[in-house]
Amino acid sequence: MNSSSNPENTPPSSIPAIRRSMMPRDTNALGTIFGGVILAEIDLAAGIEARSHGNMSFVTVALDNVEFKEPVCVGDLVSFHTETERIGRTSIRVKVDVWARKHADVARVVQVTTAHVTMVSVDSEFNPMKISRPTLRESQA
Repeated sequence: MNSSSNPENTPPSSIPAIRRSMMPRDTNALGTIFGGVILAEIDLAAGIEARSHGNMSFVTVALDNVEFKEPVCVGDLVSFHTETERIGRTSIRVKVDVWARKHADVARVVQVTTAHVTMVSVDSEFNPMKISRPTLRESQA
């Protein structure tokens, strides 16, 4: 689910890791979507991207550079596009771009935020473990 860099501030053409229509249960007292709901979906999208690199469990250790640029409203269709930025020995860094197609004007698509999520591969006792990448033969099986 990798997206290329986006210099023209247009939505990525890639298939998003997650796409979700926002519902009334997700709203705050102002009638817009809670930032925490968006953060939770960012975390899930990053986990999906991390998991695409091998059959391992990952936990989030950092979520950086999150700035909400536009409000999200009930009915907006929100897409979470992911891109692996770096794979280390036990950690992976994922960029998540969040875009909303506005319910009130479906022709209007706005960038909500971008986040950088660092996840660590863990064993069953939540100890960091080396990221094992499948060989080409294993990934084709």
